[in-house]
Amino acid sequence: MSQPLVVSIPHRLGRQEAKRRIDSGISRLRPELAGLISTLDYSWDQDRLNFNVSAMWQTITGAIEVLDDAVRIEIHLPWMMRLLADTVGKQIRGRGIAMLEKPPGDA
Repeated sequence: MSQPLVVSIPHRLGRQEAKRRIDSGISRLRPELAGLISTLDYSWDQDRLNFNVSAMWQTITGAIEVLDDAVRIEIHLPWMMRLLADTVGKQIRGRGIAMLEKPPGDA
């Protein structure tokens, strides 16, 4: 198996607030990505969110680990999607930063 794509995003929120914002952000992603993905399943195990996404007849698995000062996202891309690893990494980083920066509704 190839090496996973790993994205780390530092934060100053503390573990619980970062986890809350990620949980809120993930639940908002489902309707936003409905036309692009066929499934988005995820579950929390302590401070680790395990996920499974199906898109373009491919399955992407991974985990988001929430730490006190960072969020570590590990993604296992199928071989056909590995060519897009840089693009996927940039998209994940951007979405992750947006989730952590400001909760929805805050000015």
